Amino acid sequence: MSNDHPNHNQPCCGISTNPEDYFLTRRQFLSRVGMGLGALSLASVIDPLSAFADSSNASGASGNLLLPHAPHFPGKAKAVIHIFAQGAPSHVDTWDPKPALTALNNKSLPGGGVAMGSPFAFKKYGRSGIEISDVFAKTAAHADDLAVIRSMWTDIPAHDVATVFMNTGSLRISKPSLGSWIIYGLGTVNQNLPGFISLRTGGLPVGGAANYQAAFLPGVFQGSGVNTSATTVDQMIQNIRNSYLPRSEQRRQLDFVNQLNTLHSYNVQREAALETRLQSYETAFRMQTEATDAFDIRKENEATRTSYGDTNTGRQLLIARRLVERGVRVVQVWHDGWDHHQDLETKLSAKAAEIDQPLAALLGDLKQRGLLDSTLVVWGGEFGRKPTKDRNGYDNPGRDHNAKAFSTVMAGGGIKGGVVHGATDELGAASITDKVHVHDLHATILNRLGFDHTKLTYRFNGRDFRLTDNFGQVVQPILA
Repeated sequence: MSNDHPNHNQPCCGISTNPEDYFLTRRQFLSRVGMGLGALSLASVIDPLSAFADSSNASGASGNLLLPHAPHFPGKAKAVIHIFAQGAPSHVDTWDPKPALTALNNKSLPGGGVAMGSPFAFKKYGRSGIEISDVFAKTAAHADDLAVIRSMWTDIPAHDVATVFMNTGSLRISKPSLGSWIIYGLGTVNQNLPGFISLRTGGLPVGGAANYQAAFLPGVFQGSGVNTSATTVDQMIQNIRNSYLPRSEQRRQLDFVNQLNTLHSYNVQREAALETRLQSYETAFRMQTEATDAFDIRKENEATRTSYGDTNTGRQLLIARRLVERGVRVVQVWHDGWDHHQDLETKLSAKAAEIDQPLAALLGDLKQRGLLDSTLVVWGGEFGRKPTKDRNGYDNPGRDHNAKAFSTVMAGGGIKGGVVHGATDELGAASITDKVHVHDLHATILNRLGFDHTKLTYRFNGRDFRLTDNFGQVVQPILA
């Protein structure tokens, strides 16, 4: 026991007089006595100072898991903004033009179903000449900064499963989210804000909090969900202010609770859930000033706010930029509502309009501020759509689910701009050239942050886990 352990008193004779020492359970007594000889033998092979260092103080430099860490190699990206188009956008109506499908419109296909050509026109943009749908005309102005992956595929075309899979790399067991892995590997620059923030409107997303969970990683790496549909900052970030106590008294309360937890950990055991809750209290305390500033977009000039648009999505992306600017490592923006089984022409056009202007503004804003090179921007959903009319929408058609093909768009953070990677077949039914699985996408994101995805591991239940499981190849052709 080191002398700096809280409540540890050393009288002149060297005998501890802590009251808690008189209250040991039978299990504690046997454990301490039984391990005594083992501890003596270990003393000769380990550093005695590090062996008994107090690791319970999460705010101290030695115990703060959120302090910045060096990656495996110098990363191009320092932060990630992941715009998750939940609901599965139709790739053949957005980023993957299919003139052969248009030529077969309303005709029966050999494999079954009636062909549905895209109702939207595709044009070439930028020096690179990438073909992009008119529904993304404003974002398309940044074509030379974009890498469009047209050959994505996933395992299961069910929204809840595929959504969690895209965010955690796991179909079966509860595993940490992409954002949690990144914070685990890199730490965070700003200790007064969470390192991983998930912005959404309304309630929990499809799949719930599992999409930004820490799972078996320490709880400090859990993502913080924020409902940006609220009208004021205090409503967005609830319960971080105490209306009854000044900050000095709040600090005293937290210090006292931490002392009690240290005593509990010493006499009984450390409890991950309790540690996580206490860390959330600490984060909330530190957020009282900085978070209210970061989420207050009224501090932006009118021209900037206008460029993003006065909409929920526009405010979300502007907040995302402000958070990254302040050192937040991962910001996920939920943009749901892309599940278009019917009335695709009207609904997809409206949904794309919600994100097109804000996304274009984000890319331009990051570039103008010198942040695009260090910020990886990712847009995409959990799977794609079929080239045929959905079985329920012949009069007002949409498209059904398709796990075999979809598109993901990346920009900044070490990604080569003005490139198209991979291809689907002539109708867009399946990825066939340079296929990119979800695990490959995750491996590529980690690579841009400076990680070998096979070595970013965490030991749990006797084995080393990683985000990409036993799979994943970095998509080298899109790397700058």
